[in-house]
Amino acid sequence: MKITNTEIDGLVVIEPNVYKDKRGYFFEFYHALRYELPYAGQFVQDNEAKSNKGVLRGVHFQTGINAQGKLVRVVIGSVFDVAVDLRKDSETFGRWYGIHLSGENKKQLWIPRGFAHGYLVLEDETIFSYKCDNYYHKLAEQGIRYDDPTLKINWPDVGGPYIVSEKDLALGTITDLTL
Repeated sequence: MKITNTEIDGLVVIEPNVYKDKRGYFFEFYHALRYELPYAGQFVQDNEAKSNKGVLRGVHFQTGINAQGKLVRVVIGSVFDVAVDLRKDSETFGRWYGIHLSGENKKQLWIPRGFAHGYLVLEDETIFSYKCDNYYHKLAEQGIRYDDPTLKINWPDVGGPYIVSEKDLALGTITDLTL
């Protein structure tokens, strides 16, 4: 397994060892003793979403004691995954990091508490899965518009308009946040 620190402190890319043979493949997508995830607590909730090409989910986060760290991956298909640093005391506050995650490359991204998260689906029938170190709490959920002009996230072209929920289109910008 290869663990790579990104240019944003605490944000980590994980490339698990994948064992392939004529039967297919095997890999561990989580192992508590091998995954040295900075700031991670115990995982308490697993989530999965299936989406088609062009769906953009995010950019979401949970606040206060309900903040969540997430270990994200793609089971089938591919996404462009983005994490935005919202830690006020961080030297990289407001910076984003993007990575291509796919069922083929098996890469994972550890997103610690204090980050907003979103992804753009690049293939039909994509299955996105993630582990959380805190439970979802509806009243603690917040978000930032995916097209925030301050963040300037460089979302890939998918050959048509993005499919974004009304809820996500109503989100404010990073300058509107009270953290």
